[in-house]
Parts: sequence; C-alpha cells; structure tokens
Amino acid sequence: MNNRLIIDAHLDLAMNAIEWNRDLSRPIDEIRQRELFKPDKPDRGNGTVCLPELRKGNIGLVVATQLSRVAPLGSGLPGWHSPQQAWAMTQAQRVWYQEMEKQGELRLIHNLAGLEAHLKLWEEAEDTNDLPIGYILSLEGADSLVDVDYLQEAYSYGLRALGLSHFGPGRYAPGTKKTGPLDAKAYDLMREMSQLNMILDVTHLTDEGFDEALDFYDGPIWASHHNVRKIVPNQRQLTDAQIKRLIERDAVIGGMLDCWAMDVRFIDTVSDPWQLDIKLEMLVDHWDHICQLAGNAKHIGIGSDLDGIFGTEQSPWDLDTIADLQKFDAILKKKGYSDADIDAVFHGNWLRFLRKNWK
Repeated sequence: MNNRLIIDAHLDLAMNAIEWNRDLSRPIDEIRQRELFKPDKPDRGNGTVCLPELRKGNIGLVVATQLSRVAPLGSGLPGWHSPQQAWAMTQAQRVWYQEMEKQGELRLIHNLAGLEAHLKLWEEAEDTNDLPIGYILSLEGADSLVDVDYLQEAYSYGLRALGLSHFGPGRYAPGTKKTGPLDAKAYDLMREMSQLNMILDVTHLTDEGFDEALDFYDGPIWASHHNVRKIVPNQRQLTDAQIKRLIERDAVIGGMLDCWAMDVRFIDTVSDPWQLDIKLEMLVDHWDHICQLAGNAKHIGIGSDLDGIFGTEQSPWDLDTIADLQKFDAILKKKGYSDADIDAVFHGNWLRFLRKNWK
C-alpha cells in the first residue's frame, strides 16, 4: 500500500537553512556529516529534516515558518536587538523559500485554488521524488513586525498564519515561560489579521494571552504544535479547558515530537530518549486525550516541530528522520484508530480546516 499523504503543520525550514546553515536540498546523511565536531548548536549532526526525507515520507504539504525574535535589554535571551533587524532576518528566510521555489523544491500555497491544484499533483503522480513540496507560510512570534502596517506587506508575499508570541517576553505578547496578558499592540494586529482572514496560531501564548486571544479574535484559529498539559504539566502545554475552547472553534491541534512535551520524565539537555524509552507511540496518548474531550478524532493532526532547535537527541528514539512519521500508520491502527481516522490525523483534519477557512 502506498504511504498516506502527510501534512506537517510546523517546521522551521528557513531557520535551519539560514541560521543553521543547512542545505535542505541535500540528503540527510550529508547534512549530518557536514556538522560533525561543530559545537555551536546543541543539535549539530542530529538533524532529522531535509527535503528528500519529506518526499520519502510522502509529506507533501507543510506549514513552514519565518522565525526571528527581539531580545529585550537585560533579558539574557538570544535574539535581535531591534525589530528592524528581526524583520531583516525574516526577509532573508523569505528569500530562501523563494530560491527553493525557483529550484522546483517548494511551492507556496496561499489560497484554496493553489491548495487543490497541489493536492491533485501529488495524488496523481506515480513518483513524488521530483515534486515540489507545498508550504504555507507562517510567522512564529510577531516580534519582527516593526508595526502593524508591516502585516500587509507580509500578507502580500504570502504569509497566511501568525503566532503572537514565542519564548519569553514579546513585543506583542509574552510567550512560553512567561505569564501575563497580551500587549495592546496585539489587538491592533489581530484586527488587521481578521480583515485579511489570516490564521491565528495560539501556540506559545501564556494562559492569560490564550484566553484574551480567543475572546477577541473572530478569524480562524489553530494550535500548530501543542501537546497536553494533563499528561506533561507545563505552561507550554494545553489545559483541558483550552482544548475544549479550541474544539468549540473547530480548531486543529498539531501534536509535536519534542521529547519533553511527550514524557514528563524528560529533561532538556540532560535526558536520553533511549534510556527513557520515549517512542513515537507516546504522542498517541496526547492525541487520545484530545479525542476523548472532543468525542471524535476531528481536531488532531501532526505539527512535529522536528529540528526546531533540537534533533535526534531530543526526539523519540524510533525516529531517525521525518520520513518516520509514516510509522504512525501502524501505531494508530494498533491503538484502534480506523482508516478514516488515520487519514484525518495524517492530513484530513488540516485540509478540512483550510477548505473551510479559505473558501
């Protein structure tokens, strides 16, 4: 049987290409080989994502990010010292995506007609090895938008989804490991997003910011890469109340494969996935929990976040590359999921969401 089509709703492709200096058009073994004995990043030599591996795993559509944060004076956090610098970095990332389009590696998907044409291309192809991978452009954290007027320019070049925050303090909203409400600028930004029918990604928001965003924003909402707080207690995870609110909004929640978000025992930079026996199937516990709250499997999907500043050292031990997402087929069957539900998790739920909101 042919592999099912997969949509992965969160990959930091351009960050890896520009800041990690990874040529994602090359084989994964070559990328890893180039990074041997480089100590500058914790995941050197451990990458899991490249364009050939996406094709190998029949991952024909991804949500790909621009990511560039501003670090406030005295915060001690990595990041740019001004919004203008952060904006410039996102533009370098945008140009990389465009260069990959010119090479036939990627295809920007920004409306329903383009989505349907791309799906038809992948469905009818006998061999996907030379097909472009579709990508929907998302901005992870709004720090780089110098002011709200910049959103219109970003939309014009294809940005269709946006998260207000990332880690730590943010210009529009505080994020992971912080508390507190949205900044006043966030409301102006969401008003403009609503006019453009952009997708609001609630990932990384504080609990206060999450509630305020859902109360205020009347456009489409998703959680691109989020797991369950009841299983792994952490502010970065979704509470049952938050999950129920997302279900009420017909949102889809992408399960992520960073080990700390899957298993409460895992400690960043300390634990070993092999020693703790952290496997892909552990993500299904998070999906099951969401399904129980929803009463169906219509609100879960994949948002792997693979190579999101971590690699195999912080991924399930039975995943070598992103192509191994196909292993979820057998895992979900073993857990009792029907063929229709597996299709929904792999791609159907994200497609339903996009078709509904891009009509």
